[in-house]
Amino acid sequence: MEKIEHRQIPVNGLQMHVAELGEGPVVLFVHGFPELWYTWRHQMAFVAGRGYRAVAPDMRGYGETTGAPLDDPSKSSIMHLVGDLIALLDAVAPNEEKVFVVGHDWGAIVTWHLAMYRPDRVKALVNLSVPFSPRNPQMNAVESARQTYGDDHYIYRFQEPGYIEGVFEEAGTKEVLKNILSYRDTIPFYFPKGQGFNYSVDRAPWLTEDDLDYYVTKFDKTGFTGGVNYYRALALDWELNAPWSGGGVTVPTKFIVGELDFLYHGPGVQDYIHGGGFKKFVPLLEDVVVLEGAAHFIGEERPDEINQHICAFITQF
Repeated sequence: MEKIEHRQIPVNGLQMHVAELGEGPVVLFVHGFPELWYTWRHQMAFVAGRGYRAVAPDMRGYGETTGAPLDDPSKSSIMHLVGDLIALLDAVAPNEEKVFVVGHDWGAIVTWHLAMYRPDRVKALVNLSVPFSPRNPQMNAVESARQTYGDDHYIYRFQEPGYIEGVFEEAGTKEVLKNILSYRDTIPFYFPKGQGFNYSVDRAPWLTEDDLDYYVTKFDKTGFTGGVNYYRALALDWELNAPWSGGGVTVPTKFIVGELDFLYHGPGVQDYIHGGGFKKFVPLLEDVVVLEGAAHFIGEERPDEINQHICAFITQF
């Protein structure tokens, strides 16, 4: 950890905080919610020790990255998020036409789109937890979640400005992060109105007190709005993605998901992943790995296996 270098880079109107380690071909690590560059600490050390340069930013609205207007979710659209990464790659890897990319959770959503919009910049892709989801021409993701799960589902409940921030504030940053990061249920998060933050689990064994404190320190400073705004931009993302209806990802890809990940247990998800639908939209999908007994935050829960899977894949190229 002490060898990781940190710097602020002007990127797409932001001052993006970036953590870097190692020398060699770039591996770009993209975190999700509620995460930070720190999410990738195990993977950064592993790939750096094998001749790669690990690059992990705090994404727009997170951590030490500044400049994103929190009062305007439209500034956290998928176009902004992918644009941030393109500008980041121009800054950190000006001589590399293509780089390796790894994403988790919302980071996977962003990197699927990075690979769909700009396959000329992606050498190979490893995504965790969230499979590529083709655009539904009839309905955006917010309405789809509401139709499937009801009004209390986290995606719909996140839409109301300030509401979930109030719930999280009342519960306390540490309690919220401990419960989300340690979550092992196969059903999604629900936040019924009037019930506050109704989750209480023990801290996961892989999440040390020091790890949790690092996250808490950063989210105490920033709040959660920066990350929640990604969800609030989903309806806009659906509009912006109209030109890519029916499109997919055409770069070499590996996908890894935890057996107990609640996203893996959504209606029709396993059939889509294993029954040919996923491969139809990601034709160069070379491997799908289901980690037995693992939940959503697999890069931290099972770092040794994830490290091996990433390196085994990217060393082919």
